[in-house]
Amino acid sequence: MDKQQHHQLSLAKSSRQRCNEWIFRDVKSDITIEVNGGTFALHKFPLVSRSGRIRKLVAEHRDSDISRVELLNLPGGAETFELAAKFCYGINFEITSSNVAQLCCVSDYLEMTEEFSKDNLGSRAEEYLESIVCKNLEMCVEVLQQCENLLPLADELKIVSRCIDAIASKACAEQIASSFSRLEYSSSGRLHMNRQAKCDGDWWIEDLSVIRIDLYQRVMTAMKCRGVRPESIGASLVNYAQKELTKKSSLWNPSGQTKIDLLSTDHEGLVVETIVSLLPVEKLAVPITFLFGLLRSAVMLDCSIACRLDLERRIGSQLDIATLDDLLIPSFRHAGDTLFDVDTVQRILVNFSQQDDSEDDMDDASVFESDSPHSPSQGALFKVSKLVDNYLAEIAPDANLKLAKFMAIAETLPPHARTIHDGLYRAIDIYLKAHQGLSDADKKKLCKLIDFQKLSQEAGAHAAQNERLPLQSIVQVLYFEQLRLRNALCCSYADDDRKPVNHQSWRISSSALSAAMSPKDNYASLRRENRELKLELARMRMRLNDLEKEHVCMKRDMAKSSSRKFMSSFTKKIGGLSLFGHSSSRGSSSPSRQSYRTDSKVIERTCASTD
Repeated sequence: MDKQQHHQLSLAKSSRQRCNEWIFRDVKSDITIEVNGGTFALHKFPLVSRSGRIRKLVAEHRDSDISRVELLNLPGGAETFELAAKFCYGINFEITSSNVAQLCCVSDYLEMTEEFSKDNLGSRAEEYLESIVCKNLEMCVEVLQQCENLLPLADELKIVSRCIDAIASKACAEQIASSFSRLEYSSSGRLHMNRQAKCDGDWWIEDLSVIRIDLYQRVMTAMKCRGVRPESIGASLVNYAQKELTKKSSLWNPSGQTKIDLLSTDHEGLVVETIVSLLPVEKLAVPITFLFGLLRSAVMLDCSIACRLDLERRIGSQLDIATLDDLLIPSFRHAGDTLFDVDTVQRILVNFSQQDDSEDDMDDASVFESDSPHSPSQGALFKVSKLVDNYLAEIAPDANLKLAKFMAIAETLPPHARTIHDGLYRAIDIYLKAHQGLSDADKKKLCKLIDFQKLSQEAGAHAAQNERLPLQSIVQVLYFEQLRLRNALCCSYADDDRKPVNHQSWRISSSALSAAMSPKDNYASLRRENRELKLELARMRMRLNDLEKEHVCMKRDMAKSSSRKFMSSFTKKIGGLSLFGHSSSRGSSSPSRQSYRTDSKVIERTCASTD
């Protein structure tokens, strides 16, 4: 506060010195104006002719002949009042983007409107704001910076809202123009967007990084409403966070001896929470590394629970593109706790698993009836399972890591997420080596997480000789190794007895594929098999209808012809029919083929109605 008062006094002193240079020296001053500790010896007539506020003050004290007036809380201080006084004296000065906001506010405070004088300061400043500032994005940003010290009056005069709307409109227009410039025709003559071309419509990102966080939030909200691309919004958020959160390094002080600036900590916490609230809903609008950085800052700054949960949910929705370094979030809470924040990672994994479950519950047939062996969510599960196994191996040596937390991380993913358990076995082995005081019951409970049938040959050989494993686990490993050896021997005699071995290998591969398939893939496979069975059943029904029609015709022939002719006709008709729709008779006529085409159409309609 002392520095601020000293700065104000110095400004007032310099303003007073400048004032003596431009006021009427040959006319004695008859009124003294005090503004923020500074005094201005002026004349009533020029001030009263332009300012309604000063006119009212002088009129109220006509009898006492007022000679001293104190203007409290004048926006812009002594420096801005000097410009207003110059305007009253008819002295020219330039209105710029660095003083137009102050002039609008001081003209409202001094009531320098058209009611008291034509072409007054208020109308001049408003004209400059509308015709010059609001058509230039850089000027709008500068005016917003000036408005930071003029609130709430600048907001009441709608200076802030007009500049924000102008910035959002300008950015949107620039982006549209940039998008049109990236359109080009392909070799086939189709118009498409060139993704590799540099996007020049986001040059405003750097300019907006100087605005205070509350005004920046309003600008970003307006841009979202205008339809600015989520990628551009995300890029601006990343740029703003990098500048605001790396200005002060008090929180990263390694010695811990320097006092932490609480005001700086509160400001950084506000920045993190605001940026999280502005994140686009679209995936990949910001890098996942940036989301993890925000989460680390939110944990370190003790931001609100809603802020952290929002980040965890966003990260969980795209966890398959994360890396091990992203997951290694330090623990900032207690010195005797774990080295890494395991609880936060577990919540992220729960968000990922719940998202996968919600996708599995969808009833869209196009999702379930994919021809690919694994759906995209299954591929994401495979990636996350490898990531989790590497994370478990990284945190396993921590002596303070409890068994319950380690197992909770390992059990978060569904069983079909891991096709190979080598990574999980490696992590558990590291944990057993670092926690040798575990009881036999805890070791058995931990080793139940491993499906020893899904270990590779190298991992199985290592587990068979691992003394840290419980005896029951070693027996399982040896049993599955024996089965594997037996299958290998059976395959070596494939030349002598090919069919049984092929049948056995088919069963093994089928079971392995079934174990690797998610419930969604199994459901899709069952739907396809069910459709094929329905199709075959419809064909059977159509062929039975043909047999019934032929049976009626045979009865009619029996009544009209002799028994010998009837038997001959019966033999020919039976020879021309086939239960599966394939005729070997050379005497099949074209009407029968046309009937079969008609049957196929009926079958398709029947399957469509029964599906």
